[in-house]
Amino acid sequence: MDAREERGMQIAAIFKLQKKGEAWLVPSQTGKGKYTVFADDQKPHCTCPDHVEWNHKCKHIFAVEIVIKRERNPDGSETVTDSVQITERKTYPQNWKAYNAAQTNEKAKFQQLLHDLCKGIVEKPVENLKGGRPRLCLADALFAVAFKVYSTFSGRRFMTDLSEAHAKGYLTKLPHFNSIFNYLENPDLTPILRALITESSLPLKSVEVDFAADSSGFTTSRFESWYEHKYGVVRRQHSWVKVHLMCGVKTNIVTAVEIRDKLAQDSPLLPDLVKATAANFTMNEVSADKGYASINNTNVVAAHGAVPYIAFKSIHTGSGGGLWQKMYHYFQFKREEFMQHYHKRSNVESTFSMIKAKFRDHVRSKTDTAMINEVLCKLLCHNICCLLFPAPKMSHLQS
Repeated sequence: MDAREERGMQIAAIFKLQKKGEAWLVPSQTGKGKYTVFADDQKPHCTCPDHVEWNHKCKHIFAVEIVIKRERNPDGSETVTDSVQITERKTYPQNWKAYNAAQTNEKAKFQQLLHDLCKGIVEKPVENLKGGRPRLCLADALFAVAFKVYSTFSGRRFMTDLSEAHAKGYLTKLPHFNSIFNYLENPDLTPILRALITESSLPLKSVEVDFAADSSGFTTSRFESWYEHKYGVVRRQHSWVKVHLMCGVKTNIVTAVEIRDKLAQDSPLLPDLVKATAANFTMNEVSADKGYASINNTNVVAAHGAVPYIAFKSIHTGSGGGLWQKMYHYFQFKREEFMQHYHKRSNVESTFSMIKAKFRDHVRSKTDTAMINEVLCKLLCHNICCLLFPAPKMSHLQS
């Protein structure tokens, strides 16, 4: 490889080349203007002085040839245009015997595991209050609210299932359905639910070493209205609860969760997710989309012993130095290899799909605290279900 071809690779990796008709506009490395390249197979031409004077392939022509050969697919993979590539759809066998057994016995096993989790909750001393219904212990309250979210029933129709759980000894006292709603509004349950989510993920700590992060929203029954002056109309839309989580890519177990303001950006919350996961798991890789791309996030992931496979935006140049620059050049020059690791993040999308399909993509609660607790209950129920029947270890996810 001569010097011009090497510089051409640098241009293709760092700068964005624009195609207009049959011509390509290639930025100058000095930052002074652009050169026009006609990538003819027989006689390519460039308007730069190097090509005009010496009539040989310049670095700009090499850059265009690299970009032409590298055609990106929608899933992020690359196809070389001058070679024939056949993509085969992979299929994975389903263990139907194990699946049927897990599904037919899931509700009974779910109650057992949820009861075992709730038994470990330390009860805080509460002053005796005059009048009113006696309070439930925290273990009963958490079992009731989590089991209610698992059922996806209304409070009244859920009471049959709760009565059966009480008869089996999972509850010391059968609560009224209104009490379940009242406990969802208790802010003291929020840190306990977060701790239970973490605890429910620990049985899989020897399995999960690669993790993915993303965020998604759960709609609420609230509506937000605003007046749009440009069109002179009133707009309305559902409000939502935005959930940021990290999950294992093999079993879809949720290892860390953050729920902040619905407009909170994704990138600043990745360090908290990484730290919470690293406290209990050995981390080899962390994959995330370009919304998490920052020098700080890259360094935080590396500080916890993992390799950050975070996609880069088109505006990034890798000029930050250190690991950020190394990963950027890895992303540019070994894109196919990088994407094999990066696309493990598809599993976090699957995790959200699993939660929303099984436990609904909306919350019924009305207050902010209750909505957060209801979403945390969905994640806790998801983790317990993952323990009952872990996702198959796909061959493309194994090391």
